[in-house]
Amino acid sequence: MKKVILDVDTGIDDALAIAYAINSHKLDVVGITTSFGNVSVKEATRNTLQVLEIMNKTEIPVSMGEEKPMARGHLKGKATHVHGENGLGNVDLPLPMSKPIHTHAVDFMIEKSLEFSNELTVIAVGALTNLALAIKKDPTLVERVEKVVVMGGAVTVPGNVVPHAEANIYTDPEAADFVFQSGVPLTLVGLDVTLQTLLTKDDVKKWTELNTPFTNFLGDICQFYMDFYMNENGLEGYGLHDPLAVGAVIDPSFLTTKSMPIYVDLSNDLIGKTVEDQEPNSNRPNIDVCLEVNAEKFKEHFINTLCL
Repeated sequence: MKKVILDVDTGIDDALAIAYAINSHKLDVVGITTSFGNVSVKEATRNTLQVLEIMNKTEIPVSMGEEKPMARGHLKGKATHVHGENGLGNVDLPLPMSKPIHTHAVDFMIEKSLEFSNELTVIAVGALTNLALAIKKDPTLVERVEKVVVMGGAVTVPGNVVPHAEANIYTDPEAADFVFQSGVPLTLVGLDVTLQTLLTKDDVKKWTELNTPFTNFLGDICQFYMDFYMNENGLEGYGLHDPLAVGAVIDPSFLTTKSMPIYVDLSNDLIGKTVEDQEPNSNRPNIDVCLEVNAEKFKEHFINTLCL
């Protein structure tokens, strides 16, 4: 089983990604780190603990991380219109009985990279602030992790938070560019592929028909998310953004990648845009950018895994 840390800003698709990773027989979730983004870092931590409690997986440590971007003020507010006031589709859950551990997310990442040297994969599905600060604090971390998989970016397609940028990269563009240029082995799972993985109402029925507290929770949060996508974008479902990053670790054959030198535009006009560096003598490290996805194969695996 692959040792993984999930780095999340737990809204609805983060919750789905957490559940997918935990239910997978191929992943061992050694911890979850939280940051700001869809919600505040405190809300992301609470939501993560609530998801773990409804799954009866409270033994997984949750470590709270950064509350603001690495080098600037917030570029965007919480995504309440997408994820609800509480980040989980306004589904009313009891406050968690469990608590986050005392270790900060940055230190937790470093500690786990030492404990599982050359075995650890970091799946980052929010802003890259925690990971960037961990690499700044211990640059040798890039040599110890087996891989970093990032849900973020829009290399060949438009953005979703502004026309040129995807939400996770835009949330902390300096942190994202720092991670991209760090040399850490990195796979980028962006809107180029996630928008091809639409979960529909008929798909969600496969969970709700099981009528367990967990699958009913999935159905409730997915309904809120789906209503947003249908009303705002006219789509018949919603993209499985964060779960696809988990899927890339579970089974890389879901995706086809191209090795490309990518940087994040930090100029005022295009801030947060993920760009291929086409300079012939560029010294930027290559990252694996996902450009194609076997959407049906992935979606079937995702749905079935959450039915376990």
